[in-house]
Amino acid sequence: MLKLASTAAMLALTTTVANAQAPQRPAGSAAATLSSIPANSATVTHWHKQNVYDPSDNKIGEVNDVLIDRNGKAAALIIGVGGFLGIGEKDVAVPFNAVRVTTKDNNKWYLVMNTTKDALKGAKGFKYDRSAMTWKADAPATTGTQPAPAPRQAR
Repeated sequence: MLKLASTAAMLALTTTVANAQAPQRPAGSAAATLSSIPANSATVTHWHKQNVYDPSDNKIGEVNDVLIDRNGKAAALIIGVGGFLGIGEKDVAVPFNAVRVTTKDNNKWYLVMNTTKDALKGAKGFKYDRSAMTWKADAPATTGTQPAPAPRQAR
């Protein structure tokens, strides 16, 4: 029994010494950090889930997503229009620079777009594909008519 215990202790000691002498790999380059926040920057919170208004102060939709290009720049906004409590809502894509920021009541951020709710409702719709984690064009609306069945072939 003593021989087994001493063999196990020696094995553990040898393994520890061997691991301590193994060459250490560098962990990679250090992550870049900033010592200050970039001037004129804004958080996504100022955009995401915020209402968008037309120039006459009528609500036209809500920002459902902010799309970022491969260079890290905001490229587009997905705006939900129409519907009631999310039912029947349509998501449309607009260029990021089509929405401007202004302030109102106590300098609160306020998003304005030079369009109407009806114009956005008429725009091409998109749906989010969770499996691909991307927005895809919505299927075209059907007219409610069914195509004629194919003629049956005689046997």
